[in-house]
Amino acid sequence: MQDIAGWVALAATCVAALMTASNLGARVTGWGFVVFTVGAVAWIVVGLESGQTQLLWSNIFLGVVDVFGIWRWLGRRAKFSDAAQAEQERSTAPARERLFSISRIDGLPVTGGDGQVIAHSVDALATCAGGTIDFFIVREGGVAGVGETLRRLPRNMVRVRDAALETSLDPAALSRLPLVEIE
Repeated sequence: MQDIAGWVALAATCVAALMTASNLGARVTGWGFVVFTVGAVAWIVVGLESGQTQLLWSNIFLGVVDVFGIWRWLGRRAKFSDAAQAEQERSTAPARERLFSISRIDGLPVTGGDGQVIAHSVDALATCAGGTIDFFIVREGGVAGVGETLRRLPRNMVRVRDAALETSLDPAALSRLPLVEIE
């Protein structure tokens, strides 16, 4: 029993870590916590069977944290995501004025004039006075954060679509946009 529980615990913990670290939305993160809970229960079994008190108590605590994560991500955050999605779908305005959930900005591809992906969106900054988007922060180049360049892409150079931010810029023009300065 201990050996099987150990393998289940290992597999569940690894899969859950990938699910939550991927940041693929409230539901995937929430289900990651469900899988973490399965792992915690399996580790509790290993702790009980092997007499490892520290393993037992640390996973009892982690199981409680996992239940909180399930409530937060499958309950609360999923409800918020559903509300934004419902409002976006209810939007009957012409395409140019249709509603778009700002929380979906992170990771959206930025397509250039030829339709090819030239960057990915990281965030959007809005004015305090009017709440309108002033510019997008986009990342280009690099791999997994190493060697990436962050640039300011002005709102007036972008058309927001459901699956992408579209611009008429090509990669060379994008590379001439101002860098985001990080101190």
